[in-house]
Amino acid sequence: MKNFVVKTIANAGALAVAVWLLDKITLTGDSTTKKVWTLILVALVFGLVNFLVKPIVKILTFPLFILTLGLITLVVNALMLLLTSWVCDKLDLSFHVEGFWTAVLGGLIISIVSWALNMVLPDTD
Repeated sequence: MKNFVVKTIANAGALAVAVWLLDKITLTGDSTTKKVWTLILVALVFGLVNFLVKPIVKILTFPLFILTLGLITLVVNALMLLLTSWVCDKLDLSFHVEGFWTAVLGGLIISIVSWALNMVLPDTD
């Protein structure tokens, strides 16, 4: 359970950095508290999308992983971020990613920041 909380906090932090750095990734809210809760909920959706959908997409695109020496990972991460944006729209969460190339850059930022935060945060159960 502690590992799940740490990963969610890392995802929320990484998403916050992406929102802060990129103008076309937006998170709106009336107050800072509402934005924080929305960010945590978006991090949960993002974690769920990565847990359920990403492995299936990776299996289906395995030949492309070999052909591109793993660079297709950037596209897969972008698609997961766009899917998160779509699900958040359906759940009436105020998180939006505008465009594929913004999602590629956002996915790269989220991957780097999440990796750094997971290195710093404890992950023992």
